[in-house]
Amino acid sequence: MGERIAMRKDAVLLPLMLVYGAASLLHFMHNAVYLRDYPNLPAWLTSAGVVGAWLVVAATGVLGYFLYWRVSRIAGLIAITAYAVLGFGGLDHYTVAPVSAHTVAMNLTILLEAATAAVLLVFVARSALTMAAQRVKAQG
Repeated sequence: MGERIAMRKDAVLLPLMLVYGAASLLHFMHNAVYLRDYPNLPAWLTSAGVVGAWLVVAATGVLGYFLYWRVSRIAGLIAITAYAVLGFGGLDHYTVAPVSAHTVAMNLTILLEAATAAVLLVFVARSALTMAAQRVKAQG
């Protein structure tokens, strides 16, 4: 029975990562296209820099998924946790300007990215706890 649960969880992981990845891409591309419209961002920030940052985020997710399937589920979950946590970075927009200073589209892309990252993070945490419980059960 434990293997069936693990297989169902495995089947959910990639879609959750892809949904978060798409939300992240949407936010970063909106940010890159409308960079100068986002309030109070540093003048040195460029659209290319925003795209580059997203590539680093995406690479973290790809690495995590690769580790999960090919190397170590634990190492993979750690990297996927980092990937999900990066999704909260968009909330930093609110440290330089209030919600009301952002357009509806800006707020939607920021909040969608954070919400999908939260869902992924909860899933990863539950998966890690399930793995730990199974190890304890197998040892005991």
